[in-house]
Amino acid sequence: MKMTFRWYGEADDKITLEQVAQIPGVSGVVGCLMDVPAGEVWPMERILALKAQVEARGLALEVIESVNVCDAIKVGAPDRDRWIDNYRQTIRNLGAAGVKVVCYNFMPVFDWVKSDLDYRLPDGSSTLAYREADIPREPRELLERYQADETYELPGWEPERLADLERLLELYRDVDEDALRQNLVYFLDKIMPACEEAGVTMAIHPDDPPYSVFGLPRIMSTRDDLDWLCRAVPSPHNAITLCCGSVAERPDNDLYAIVEEFASRGRIAFAHVRNVCYLPSGPRDFYECAHLSSAGSLDLWRIVRALHDNGFDGYIRPDHGRMIWGETGRPGYGLFDRALGVTYINGLWEAISKDEEARS
Repeated sequence: MKMTFRWYGEADDKITLEQVAQIPGVSGVVGCLMDVPAGEVWPMERILALKAQVEARGLALEVIESVNVCDAIKVGAPDRDRWIDNYRQTIRNLGAAGVKVVCYNFMPVFDWVKSDLDYRLPDGSSTLAYREADIPREPRELLERYQADETYELPGWEPERLADLERLLELYRDVDEDALRQNLVYFLDKIMPACEEAGVTMAIHPDDPPYSVFGLPRIMSTRDDLDWLCRAVPSPHNAITLCCGSVAERPDNDLYAIVEEFASRGRIAFAHVRNVCYLPSGPRDFYECAHLSSAGSLDLWRIVRALHDNGFDGYIRPDHGRMIWGETGRPGYGLFDRALGVTYINGLWEAISKDEEARS
């Protein structure tokens, strides 16, 4: 297991690499180039500059989150092959720089949806939450809610891409789940040779939330969805980013069984480990709590043990954290609570490993 920490880059993250390097047990950074538009080739010199920055602090850059897939590919537009060629070149560039895993998603229009970016908890901390009754009927209203604070750009909600939101939504008007699945397989079939050549594994992120919002299709929401993709594109370079929070946002998903199955099948390249707390206000309502099992509805010990006992040797990062101790910043991506998450996950992994050693 390799512990990592998501970092948005010097220009887009108030957290410094020096701070990341001081978190015990973190060996690498999950990096990105926030300003490269979806569909464009990531320039080799930019990738190498990012790699040099990270390595100067004694950290590795082996995971990228995300190389966003442009909408022309997702909807199967006539010019999609041109954009797929760009994606292939980005994969080659990343592989040449030593990147091993690319996390991506295939969600239409919005990469994630929450009703609250500043949900206040009784202890005074704030976090992300989803309350179905607070999701507006019109997506533009939610976009304006997110853009009210211009301090940080939210990944997956880039203002330039969403400026003509109505046009984007119209693009997907005739794209149902079957069409979206076909377009995903077409995309992966086209890029797998480049992935195999470059030594890069594509790791798809589950839908967030794992059900339709605003009438848009969702195809990576359940165990059967993940299984379908692994069988449709059987290359070992086609894998999963197992986001525990996203999977668990749908309570009828058996998260622990899903982790066990896909870890044992060697299909989890990257794991986002976090906790959520279900709210009594509705069957789909929750907030993102501290990583500690007792803080929420998930058993982090069972999650980590399922990964450990089924041979997982990929990358892990703590996922969204609360804003605590007066910290401000990009919602979900403060330093302090995620650093606590790192320590907790590492402690679980060490205890499970040493228990196994003691029994053998």
